[in-house]
Amino acid sequence: MIVGDVKLPHPIVLLVIGVALCAALTWVLPAGEYDRRDDPDTGRSVVVAGTYHRVAAAPVGPFAAAVAIPRGFVAAADVIGVVLFVGGAWVVIDRIGTLGRLIAALVSWSGGRGLVAIPIVSLFFATMGALENMQEEIIPLVPALLLLGRGLGVDAVSVVAMSTGAAFIGSAFGPTNPFQAGIAMKLAQLPPMTAAGLRWSSFVVAVALWIAWTMFYAARNRDRDPGSGIRDPKIAGEVERASGKDFLILAIAVAPIAAYVYGSVALGWGFNELSGGFLIAGAIAGLLGGLGATGTVLAYLDGMKELLMAAVIIGVARSLSLVLPDGRVIDTILNGLATPLSQAPAAFASLLMIPFHAIIHVVVPSVSGQAVLTLPILVPLSDLLAISRQATVLAYQTGAGLTEMLTPTNGGLMAVLLAASVPYSRWIKFASVGVLLALAVGVAATIAAMNV
Repeated sequence: MIVGDVKLPHPIVLLVIGVALCAALTWVLPAGEYDRRDDPDTGRSVVVAGTYHRVAAAPVGPFAAAVAIPRGFVAAADVIGVVLFVGGAWVVIDRIGTLGRLIAALVSWSGGRGLVAIPIVSLFFATMGALENMQEEIIPLVPALLLLGRGLGVDAVSVVAMSTGAAFIGSAFGPTNPFQAGIAMKLAQLPPMTAAGLRWSSFVVAVALWIAWTMFYAARNRDRDPGSGIRDPKIAGEVERASGKDFLILAIAVAPIAAYVYGSVALGWGFNELSGGFLIAGAIAGLLGGLGATGTVLAYLDGMKELLMAAVIIGVARSLSLVLPDGRVIDTILNGLATPLSQAPAAFASLLMIPFHAIIHVVVPSVSGQAVLTLPILVPLSDLLAISRQATVLAYQTGAGLTEMLTPTNGGLMAVLLAASVPYSRWIKFASVGVLLALAVGVAATIAAMNV
């Protein structure tokens, strides 16, 4: 990747450097910890406010830092699995021609007005983000989305924006996201649908602004011959051939997603169930498409090979979240950032929580993990400063949720950019504008929530 005239290292190299820097911090920062307790409402171990204390140092040496990388693969095994299994299924569907025919039909339906498809695709992914924090699940869909983008005449940045970017916005502002809003409101002891009007309004405005920015960018960077991507050999001349079988296979392919949305909320499903669903869907699609058992297996394996690099990035990125706790300094960082908040005026402190969460999210790239780490400290602090708990939760969602869009420690984001061949620097240039627009919405919602 290139920034100006400076060539940046490969994403994996950047992440390994991040691991080394985290290890170095364990030698510089004093070790300290909060006491923790099991929370019956969330089923997680949460910190106990006011219990920070110094502990014996545990600096992470070079070999321990290296060992953290394979440990990251183990910790991220379910995520890596879903990327490989979902990717294999979509390659099977592509191999039998269904994907190309259906995408060509969508391009034909748009009549050369490719930008019409952007709000539709964006709303789908924003909704999925709001429902189940969709992120890594998008990685295997990138080849199909790029094929759609070529047909619509838009570039790869636009494709990532209307899929991954929209999902991140939906996740950050979605009132129903169980892994972000849901767990944060439980920790703050707020009923699930409190301030529903404010939350839904913020979601609608943030998604609308993101779609508008995506369409503006896509229009300025669009192929001069809209729809020229239809000449791609994978989809050329196939518009009339989309059949009932193609739509049946598509229904089979999306069924695991629909089941997962319900299962993650009602049945406690995780990525393993999603992987199993796509394993079945890919096998059925291959057999219906005439590949046979052996052909289906080979196509599935080809799909996994294509996503191996993305899986490696996810594993290395996860190791970042292991090194600081190993060195017993993550709570030191948290305490150092939280202490100044207690000295600030209430209104100012509520807004300072947004950059506070943004900084924490760089080293804790899990929104649910960050919630159980920070909110048990910030909620009591908010009560002391007369800040409403709703404002505290919204500040967390805004700071952590929007940082997902920018931080290189987000393995899902980096894997999507790699799969789409979008340089990180180019994505930052685009996404920073959309993030600022969404940030304005989050700031306004946090201020409005001060009186809720």
